[in-house]
Amino acid sequence: MSSCSGGDGKAAVDRRGVLQAAGAFAGTVLAPGVTLYAFGGGDAQARPVDEPASAKQRWGMLIDLNKCSSGCTACVTACKDYNGLKSTGRPEIDAQWIRKVSLKDPNTGVVRSAPVMCQHCASPPCVDVCPTGASMKRADGIVLVDKHICIGCRYCMMACPFKARSFIHEEETDQKVNNPSGKGTVEGCTLCVDRVDAGQNPACVDACAKEGGALVFGDLNDPESEISKAMRAQPSARLRADLELDQGIHYVNLK
Repeated sequence: MSSCSGGDGKAAVDRRGVLQAAGAFAGTVLAPGVTLYAFGGGDAQARPVDEPASAKQRWGMLIDLNKCSSGCTACVTACKDYNGLKSTGRPEIDAQWIRKVSLKDPNTGVVRSAPVMCQHCASPPCVDVCPTGASMKRADGIVLVDKHICIGCRYCMMACPFKARSFIHEEETDQKVNNPSGKGTVEGCTLCVDRVDAGQNPACVDACAKEGGALVFGDLNDPESEISKAMRAQPSARLRADLELDQGIHYVNLK
């Protein structure tokens, strides 16, 4: 893949070649009357609130582009709804944590529709360039922004080869408790970290399970997890694998 285009606000990933790259549900009873539900075949398990994230897990996602319809934006809509990402009336500055892009293979002419978000790199460039430590990576591989110490310098946005972060230009109201925001800070996909810690899938995965089922979320370190089994069953690739960032997001049928 060497080119990409996006319509209706679907931005390209990187016009200089970033795309070079190699509904069931289950309930977990935590206590009498308290049940957590995980939809879409994920492998997350609730983590005690007093237990820190551990390198025993490496959370990731597998995206099968053969199951991703070009007209489907269920993952994008679910992300916006769950995280309270509102339109400013100016699409060019709207925060968008996940977007759909069109990928065209110049050799075959085959066009794929692909969701692109923060790739949750093991070696994230955004963390390397952040002057305050606001950009950070948890022990379990989830890359986050601490908005309390983000100064809005946007170095992380420039460093990210996937254009996966957004700057908050406007004052925000009626914010979601799980995703408080502030004007002048930078945001990006968190893999719905609050849901993961509660034993649930990211919102985009649950939404996709009701459509094409293209997204599988789980623990890459667990050989018995659904995502690990799926990756053994068919070859997968990462966007810009040549950068050797060891992303947690993998794609099937990328080419």
